[in-house]
Amino acid sequence: MEQRFQPGDVRQFTRKVRAEDCATFESGNVHPVYATFALARDAEWCCRLFVLEMKEEDEEGIGTSLTVHHHSPAPEGITVEFTATIKSINKNEIICTYEARVGERLIATGEQAQKILKKEKLERLFSSFS
Repeated sequence: MEQRFQPGDVRQFTRKVRAEDCATFESGNVHPVYATFALARDAEWCCRLFVLEMKEEDEEGIGTSLTVHHHSPAPEGITVEFTATIKSINKNEIICTYEARVGERLIATGEQAQKILKKEKLERLFSSFS
């Protein structure tokens, strides 16, 4: 793992809310706004941008925690900007805070953590569940 970053470093990601990002369950569409589960996926991706630059060829990141505080809706078609900020790096664990905004309006906040591990360790772990 390359130690390229420090607390306070920032990465950004933009998502235009698509139909498949809206709150739809097996019972059907609930409402045409950004679903919390899709928002969580994109928040984790924004935080993962750090991992992509830190991991070595024989390593991979794995999520270990994610919180989402959904503050305001974002309708289909609108663009949401995510900003992830490194809160801490402890050995192979990266913890980020993030926020999602539409312009000045706060959509969501939370925290996400990932560990960078050797791919072979992950493969052994995953194969033990087969």
